[in-house]
Amino acid sequence: MPRTMLDKIWDDHVVASDGDQDLLLVDRHFVHEGSFHAFGKLKARGGRVRRPQATFAIADHYVPSDHAAGARDPEVATMITLLDRNAAENGLALFGMGDPRQGIVHVAAPEQGLTLPGTIIVCGDSHTATHGAFGAFAFGIGASEVAHVLATQTLWQRRPKTMRVTVEGRLPAGVTAKDLALHVIGTIGTGGATGHAVEYAGKAVAALSMEGRMTLCNMTIEAGARSGMVAPDETTFAWLQGRPYAPAGAEWEAAVAWWRSLPSDPDAAFDREVTLDASTLAPMVTWGTSPEQVAPVDGRVPYDADGRFADALGYMGLTAGAAVAGTPVDVAFIGSCTNSRLDDLRQAAAVLRGRRVSVRTLIVPGSTAVKAAAEAEGLAEVFRAAGAEWRDSGCSMCVAMNGDMVGPGQRCASTSNRNFPGRQGKGARTHLMSPAMAAAAAVTGRITDVRTFLPQEASA
Repeated sequence: MPRTMLDKIWDDHVVASDGDQDLLLVDRHFVHEGSFHAFGKLKARGGRVRRPQATFAIADHYVPSDHAAGARDPEVATMITLLDRNAAENGLALFGMGDPRQGIVHVAAPEQGLTLPGTIIVCGDSHTATHGAFGAFAFGIGASEVAHVLATQTLWQRRPKTMRVTVEGRLPAGVTAKDLALHVIGTIGTGGATGHAVEYAGKAVAALSMEGRMTLCNMTIEAGARSGMVAPDETTFAWLQGRPYAPAGAEWEAAVAWWRSLPSDPDAAFDREVTLDASTLAPMVTWGTSPEQVAPVDGRVPYDADGRFADALGYMGLTAGAAVAGTPVDVAFIGSCTNSRLDDLRQAAAVLRGRRVSVRTLIVPGSTAVKAAAEAEGLAEVFRAAGAEWRDSGCSMCVAMNGDMVGPGQRCASTSNRNFPGRQGKGARTHLMSPAMAAAAAVTGRITDVRTFLPQEASA
């Protein structure tokens, strides 16, 4: 029978079955500061990590965006110390503060070559779906599941349904993978992919860079999906080759030969199919308190005849029917596991070059390696010259648990992935958008169509 990519990966990892559940072998397990509960469970049982070489500890959520200053909150500092201690006690590779490999899990792990096609990857973080951009089955797990993987290197799972989102056409100038992700969520809803593993396909997806594919898969969880995936291809192989943990030599050739067999068979059946046309898209902006509450930047906040949006509009301080463009912002944040890679920073720099920001603007690279590359390219100087704050790597303002947050009532143009009340700080109002859009908002002090910043020939 023809099989989907999920079927191929799943079937290759089944250790045992029990009714409607399968025990799956886990290839890579990433832990961070929040994983201390799972380590505590393991230690209470007198256990140790079953396969230390398959688990990697990476500091990100609680890391301050000024590494030299360190964590000001003693509780936050303790979280970082606990990760260091748990990694040392269990013989785990640690990408901690001061390590050049440190960064947000979903940025640092791929750039080290730890994310490979055909693997099963888990982490106690919902945005683990990011790694599916490489043709992996990657998903977030809870604390008890983290403990189970630490102890056994396996995990009981029910096979999810499959959904294919095919995006044909070509993304217009000024429209990015982030805009596509928001459009998908706006189309199918935050529960539209519940219980499914989503595979992205089509010419528009194939044309995306690996950074763009990671952004797309990262946001898949916001549609309720178990994971997001893109079939590996030449773009994937070129990006991975030569990275520290990627196969090399004859092992590389053998790996690529196997990876080429992973894409879904031509006649494979999916439980649900969605088809979109990329050529019709505009830059997208969320107006409410859920990623599905999104509109084109040249659109309007929807009318609310039945009162469905009353709470969201009240929290956001917006009026139904108001134009999205022109909404004032107080803060701009460019970072998070969604949009903090080098390509994202290049997009922001293209807008900020030769201009000045008019609101507080934080630009936080996704890894120490990304920061070094951005500084070598001169991007950091562009940001500083524009008046933006250039920080060290970490989750920063996305999660507001590391010292960076949006003030009560303040409105933030953000490249992160969630906009529910309080996500970026108590009373904070978040508008999700692309790095280029956030940069445009930083310059004008209001939500602005970035296409007005493009050369005329590019926007035509």
